[in-house]
Amino acid sequence: MEESPHDEQHRQLTGGWARAAVFGASDGLVTNVSLILGFAGAQPGHSVIRLAGLAGLVAGAFSMASGEYLSMKSQRELLEREIDVERRSIAASPEAERVELEAIFLSRGIAPELAAAMSYELMRDPETALRTHTREELGIDPSAVGAPMQAAVWSFFTFAIGALIPLLPWLFTTSGNQVWWTIGLSAVAAFTIGGIVGQFSGRGVWFSGARQLAITILSAGVTFGVGRAIGSG
Repeated sequence: MEESPHDEQHRQLTGGWARAAVFGASDGLVTNVSLILGFAGAQPGHSVIRLAGLAGLVAGAFSMASGEYLSMKSQRELLEREIDVERRSIAASPEAERVELEAIFLSRGIAPELAAAMSYELMRDPETALRTHTREELGIDPSAVGAPMQAAVWSFFTFAIGALIPLLPWLFTTSGNQVWWTIGLSAVAAFTIGGIVGQFSGRGVWFSGARQLAITILSAGVTFGVGRAIGSG
């Protein structure tokens, strides 16, 4: 049975948390598996590799969170400034803003009578007028300019989780097989993260999972090779 247009559901992604969570987990995994295997290639000893992995987890999580917060905060401040400029223009020159809105509708092929009626109706309420002008002129919604702190928290914890996965063998075992455990766990995690992204984006679980796995293998392989070539001496 064909679904009505009202049946479609969209995920709420405007706060920035989804992007931060995906980037955080992916970056944490790729960064720390590369760091750990780079050190492992140099063969400096178990405790050194474990320390490097812990340092990479902590430093990377704080770096990711602070970078996400500052970038989103700056973007939000810029958008809020532009929204405020538009708000003042609507308050000072409502008729000029109405004419501008009517011209936008006309440029999109709306009939003149309908464009005029729509502009009058939308300008009746200041908040509706503001949302319409910022959406039409700036391509943004005043209620969806991002949540920097939320994104920073998601970045911190998801990076830490991603970075913890390749580190687990170095925390709980000294069997001598830590490298292989790190490779295996990281490969599964990389494919899983990519698959989740593919499921949400519609690109396909296998395609996105394989892409994430290939990037992780490339990054880890290069750093392992560099570590092996340089050595701990």
